[in-house]
Amino acid sequence: MNSKVYIILLNYNGWKDTIECLESVLKNDYENYQIIVVDNDSPNNSMEYIINWAEDKQEVIYDEDSQLKHLSQTHIPKPLPYVFYTKEDALNGGDREKESKLNNPIIFIQSGENGGFAAGNNIGIKYALSKDDFEYIWLLNNDTVVESKSLKSLVNYSENNSCDICGTKILNEDGSLNTYGGGFINSFTLRVRANINVDKIPDFISGASFFIGKKAIKEIGLMPEEFFLYFEDAEWTFIAKKHKMKLGMCKDAVITHRESQTTEKSSVLFLYYTTRAKILFSKRFYPLKKYFFYFYLLVKSIVNIANGNIKVSKLIIHLLLAQDKFKSEKWKCYE
Repeated sequence: MNSKVYIILLNYNGWKDTIECLESVLKNDYENYQIIVVDNDSPNNSMEYIINWAEDKQEVIYDEDSQLKHLSQTHIPKPLPYVFYTKEDALNGGDREKESKLNNPIIFIQSGENGGFAAGNNIGIKYALSKDDFEYIWLLNNDTVVESKSLKSLVNYSENNSCDICGTKILNEDGSLNTYGGGFINSFTLRVRANINVDKIPDFISGASFFIGKKAIKEIGLMPEEFFLYFEDAEWTFIAKKHKMKLGMCKDAVITHRESQTTEKSSVLFLYYTTRAKILFSKRFYPLKKYFFYFYLLVKSIVNIANGNIKVSKLIIHLLLAQDKFKSEKWKCYE
């Protein structure tokens, strides 16, 4: 069991979480891996902080009430070898000679723009594909910490079960179960239900911890970028299932996830992108049932009007009417 794995972390304004995640990843007990960190043009200079951490100039900063310190302590000795690339340099394959001299450095990539969750991860995936020296990619949310056995368990499970895509056990910060692998989608309302049965394979694998083989990526393509935020993982999984890819869930691979570190679930931003993503998803995978979903959104809009949430109701109606303009729409139009 010596298959190389690229671990891709996407950062947007979350350098504190990213550094803690990196510390936990570096403590894992599987040797053949390489880390890629892609920054989606964070306005808070995240990449500078992360590079300073690699150079031993920035300490790990924990929340005062953190219950997860044990997963990232003791800290890995610094400085750490790394290479910094612009998006253009990374997509051109990077500097192989420099990397070989540094012996498996961390790859830091500045995207130069915030193209969304899928676009940022795809930069890392494209870089890995240009190297073509791996068997698996592990997309890992930057606001997670991992148990040391997780990567070895994922590789072992995927190879023993011939899995193309595999999920992990995901815990909440308080130690309670979030989900096994991913979730189940109600085809009428597109509400997502977490998988709480360890023996079931979910409808889709969670993007917080998405383990996928190189062969699968080459067959189904990159993560779909039209969503910007949310439901990219469901879309990618459903495409894989159409290609008869095998899904799995490795219960021995365990991560803890601090959810909604980028957007608050009660925010208008969250509502906009989740509703937009669900409309796109319903059109692609539930072409007949999508009208039930549209009706559900109309009822939801009426309820919000009754409760005085006019802004929310207008946003939902606008999204239903503006579907043909999704590709050109910008969030600032609805702020």
